Order: sequence, then C-alpha cells, then structure tokens
Amino acid sequence: MNDDIINSIALEQNIGTDQVKKTLSLLEEGNTIPFIARYRKEFTGGLDEDKIKSISLVYEYECNLLKRKEDVIRLIDEKGLLTDELKDSILKCKKLVDVEDIYRPYKEKKKTKATDAINNGLEPLAKIILSFPDILYVDKFLNDKVKTEEEAIQGAKYIIAEYISDNAYYRKYIRDNTFNHGTITSKLKKNAEDPKKTYEMYYDFEEEIKKIKPHRVLALNRGEKENVLTVSIKSSKEYIIKFLESKMIKKENKCAEYVRNVIEDSYTRLIEPSIEREIRSELSEVAGDEAIENFGKNLESLLMQPPIKNQRVLGFDPGYSNGCKLAVLDETSKYLYSCVINPFASSNNGLITSKNTLVKLIKDYKIDIISIGNGTASRESEKLVSELIKEYNLTCKYIITNEAGASIYSTEPIAQEEFPNLTPNERSAVSIGRRLQDPLAELVKIPPDGIGVGLYQHDVPDSKLKDRLDFVVEKTVNQVGVNINTASGSILKYISGLTKRSIDKLIKYREDKGKIKSREEISKLLTDKTYEQAIGFIRIVDGDNILDKTSIHPESYDVTKKLLASLDLSLEDIGTDKLITKLESINKEDMVKELNTDIYTLEGIIESLEKPNRDPRDELPRPILKSDVLTIDDLEEGMELEGTVRNVAPFGAFIDIGLHNDGLVHISEISDSYIKHPSDVLSVGDIVKVYVKEIFKDKEKVSLTMKGVNND
Repeated sequence: MNDDIINSIALEQNIGTDQVKKTLSLLEEGNTIPFIARYRKEFTGGLDEDKIKSISLVYEYECNLLKRKEDVIRLIDEKGLLTDELKDSILKCKKLVDVEDIYRPYKEKKKTKATDAINNGLEPLAKIILSFPDILYVDKFLNDKVKTEEEAIQGAKYIIAEYISDNAYYRKYIRDNTFNHGTITSKLKKNAEDPKKTYEMYYDFEEEIKKIKPHRVLALNRGEKENVLTVSIKSSKEYIIKFLESKMIKKENKCAEYVRNVIEDSYTRLIEPSIEREIRSELSEVAGDEAIENFGKNLESLLMQPPIKNQRVLGFDPGYSNGCKLAVLDETSKYLYSCVINPFASSNNGLITSKNTLVKLIKDYKIDIISIGNGTASRESEKLVSELIKEYNLTCKYIITNEAGASIYSTEPIAQEEFPNLTPNERSAVSIGRRLQDPLAELVKIPPDGIGVGLYQHDVPDSKLKDRLDFVVEKTVNQVGVNINTASGSILKYISGLTKRSIDKLIKYREDKGKIKSREEISKLLTDKTYEQAIGFIRIVDGDNILDKTSIHPESYDVTKKLLASLDLSLEDIGTDKLITKLESINKEDMVKELNTDIYTLEGIIESLEKPNRDPRDELPRPILKSDVLTIDDLEEGMELEGTVRNVAPFGAFIDIGLHNDGLVHISEISDSYIKHPSDVLSVGDIVKVYVKEIFKDKEKVSLTMKGVNND
C-alpha cells in the first residue's frame, strides 16, 4: 500500500489513516463491502458501505494516477530529457489532465504542419525567431523542400504555434481562465426538429461555465446529440492572447510581429478547440457523476419502501386497445389468477362486463388493495376503481404504483421461468401487484436503469452507472437480508459473496431437499469464505435455531449465548419485553470486557435480540392508500394535499398527489431555509404535505410548495 495515498484519503474523508489501511486490507483479502460494513466494524471504526466504497474508488484512482506519473517519468527519461525539476512537477500533479499537459511536448507526434516543418529543418529557425533578433537571416534554411523565405517563415510559425500549444503552464492558465471567466452557449440548430419544445429554454442560452448546473450540462449534451442544439464555449479570447503576448514577446521588432500572428493562430487553431473539449468533457463527467449519485439515492429510497405485508393484492396493468390486465396475488405474493378486461372499449357492454368481473374478483378473492400501474389509461382506471368502491361499498383500497420496468421484466427469462403460461402483459400485472407487497424483492428483477427514478441516466457512462446502481442494490438487499427459502435467484445474486454457482447450488438443494432448516445446513453447500461473507445476510425463518433468523453472524453465536447466560436469559426470551428490559440495564463497556468482544459486535447482537425479525423498511412511512380519485378541476391554489415523492432531481422533486401528472416542487419551494440539493430534505417514497402554488390546466401541470407546511 502507498502511505502517501492513504494519508491523502484519510485527510479527504476526515477519518484516521488506520481506518483506511484496515479497510483496504480487508478488501484485498476478498471481503465484500456489505460484510465489512456489518461485521468488521471493530476494524474500520464503524465505517458504512458508502464510506468504504469511496475509499476503494479513491484509492484505485490515486493508484492509477501514480502509475501514469511513473509511466510518463519513464518515457521522458528514455528520451534523455528528464530533469529533477520536471520529475518533481509531474509527481506534484493532482489530476491526470495536469500530468498529460506536462507530457504533451514529449509525446510522439502524429503528422502535423509543425512536424512537417521540423522534418524540413526549420526548428532552428523557429528558435531563432523566439530570440527576437533585429535581423533575421532565413536564406540558409532554404532547401529542396523549402524554396522561399515565406515558406521557411511559415513553417517556423507552425513549429512555434505547437510550442505554445504544448506548453503545460500556458494550457493550465488558459483552461483555468476559460473555466472561471468563460460561458457555455447554445443555439437552435438550423432546420432542427423539436416538436415538443423539449429544449426550448436552450434555443438561445448562455451561462457562466463555473455556475452551470450539472443537469443543464446533460440537457445541452442531449440536445446536441439529437441535432437540436449547437453548443459551444466562449472564452476571453482577447485577454488570453494578451496574456500569451506578455509572456512571449521580449522586444518589438519584425519577429515580434511574426510571434503575434503565431499566438493568435495557435490559440484559435490548436488551443481553443482542445481546451473546449477538455472543459466540456470535465463538465460532462461531473454532471454524469452527480446524475449517477442522484439516481443511486432515488433507487435506494425506492428499494427501501416498506412492503405491504399480509394483504391480498390485485395487480392492475391499465391499457386501452389491449385492455387492462389483472393478476390476483395472495398474502405471500403467490400468483392465483389473471384475466383481461376491456372497460375502455367503444361499446358500453365492455364497461359493464369489466365492472362485473372486477367486483367478482374483489369479493371472491377478498382483495385488500388494488395496485394500479401509472402508465397509459392509469387515471381512467383509477376513476373506474374508485367508482366501484363507492357503488358497491367495497372495503378495499387502491394505490397508484410506479410501473417503470414492468414491461422489461415481463419479457426477461426470469419472468418466463416464473410464469411460463402467462402472456407478457399478464406478467406485468403480477409485477405491479408484487412491487406493492415487497418492492425490493420485485424490483431487483429489473435492470436498475429501467426503474425510472433517475435523471438523464441514459446520457452517462454505462460502466459507471452500472457500478453505482449494482452497489446500491447490493447495499440495500444486504441491509434487509433475505429468507433463503423464498428468495429468488434475482435477489440472491446481490447477497454478499454469493456467486452464480453457489446460488444455483442453493436453489437446487432447496428444490431437491425442501425447506432449509438451518444456517449450518448451508455451510455444507458453500466454501468457507463464501459462507463467511454471505451467511449473516441469509435468514432462516421458522428454522431449527432462532438465531438463524436474525442478523447475528454465526461467528458471534457463542458471544450471544454467553450474553444471554450472564443475564439469566435463554434463546426463548429473544424479542420479549423481559429480555429488552434486562438488556437496557447493562453497562456495555463492562459487558464488552466480560465477553471479550468489541462494542460494535455487542451493539449488533443487542439490536438483533431485541428485534429478531427487524426489517429496516418497517420504520419508514407507509404508502398512501386511497378510495377516491382527484382531478385537476378539484384543485385550488393554496389547497393542502398529501402526496408521495416519486422522483428527486437537482432542480426539485416530483410529487404524486393523485393526478395524471406528478406535481413539481421546485428546489426554491422545498424549504424556507437554503438547501443545496432537494435530496438534503426529500427521498423517493417520502409522504409529504404540500400546498398547491399554481395550476396550469392547459398543460395539466401543477406547481407545488412545501413552504409553511409542517412535515415533521
């Protein structure tokens, strides 16, 4: 390990160097991030998954940067051009772009006007011009390839232009100046098509580079990619040229005139386009990282939405021409029945038949909740269900469920394996119903970028997006844990340490032998390392050992039993008021010494003994269930409403208040106090109170505010 990098990470993350070292050592030993975060807190000082992931990424970046520095130093040294000063400059670089700036003059050049001129013997002439002699002798540089003085001077100019462009100091200054004082602009492209006026605000747009918001950068990039916008960077060209002149021109004479011309040519032809690409690339990278981070937060909140347990659900996938697909699910998410109704067909008979079918299903299967997808015909379906509940005095409720990704799931191999006899549309209805009963278990079957809680997720690097989203899903699944006897392969693949081979082995064993009764049974199916990493996140409900249904790791079972014995308790007391009372009275520091353990392990054991079936999602607000429908005509400005946060973006949050379109709370309307990002206050799935700020009936949109609302 590199101590300099470790010290830098510790300083940046505001943690101890020992924490960084031990975290990196644990990762190098093949331990997973969820395992380290949960079961090796005594080594890391209690670092969470995000902090551990950050340490890993920063260390990897810094190691790659160091390797590039060493490569550049070696390559320059091989040319016999390395000096101590140059080496020191390279080693002090904090960014890869600075390393590349220094290396630029030493790179093997592709064929350019300057390389042609050098090959024609004009480099000495270029150096003479830069010494600003009062008399310039050019004739001695003429040859078969350079036949006139004009050609010689022009060739020397090309060489000087490349000198200027390759100068690391000049490039850094120009890049910094452009970033701090330049603007990014966009114009509507000639003959461009933008029928929905998606990019209207960017038709004639200009903003300071250093102030532009990341989501606007991504919008500009997309508009440019779709041939709607022309995007460019405007710099302080005159100021930059004067700066270069002040650095290069030593005296006024004919050579000074040549150099002035070269400076403008070098900047316009070589430096400006290159710096523009670099700045836009940097802006895009920062914007992409923020979009990925924003998507990750939204996805985590969505996956952590509390399940609606022990309720019979009717999954309702709305539609017009192909009808509405219905799927009945029992309290355990088991599929019972499906069918298609056509309430929105042209004939009135279709509506009557559909109503009768719906009422019969609700009554026959004792449906508690109807989960209606939020896609095409969603609000018409909501109106239909609401009217039925009132007309027939039904006790069931309904909820509008985000159906993003349901169609993707319906054609995936896992859906075909689960329901080989159902059509893709019927599988979608099952998915819409199940994501109410257990959002996490259902949503892990869908590629994370298809879930629909991001912003510009299709405009960021796929590898970065996949890495972040896989991490979020892995983190969430392991925080919740899985019941090994009901878990699908889709969710097991995110469990710490499990590979496809080990998952296949577990599922086959479960199918052949029946219900798995203990964690010990699992130990015979996995390698020691895999078992160590995974078992704490696997639950055995109603098994042979009550500890197997908790998040206590088997390596701590002896400590757990000693703790119970010291309090005159037994395994049968787990979760009882008697146990909770006794645990609350202990001195943890004394108990750590008595049990020869650490405070983190002890606290984890206590938490699990008090709540053996603890699901972190249970502590979050429940979804809003409804029995009536709201239309935009029902709204008035100033009206207070309750809604569910559907998506959080850098500019605000989208709130489902029961209308066809979600209402928008702009970032400026979220709080009376200044907030840097909406996610500082709101998360996907939050239940919030809002006021109607403005109604746009022509666009069927509503502007909301949270100012003055008590959401405590």
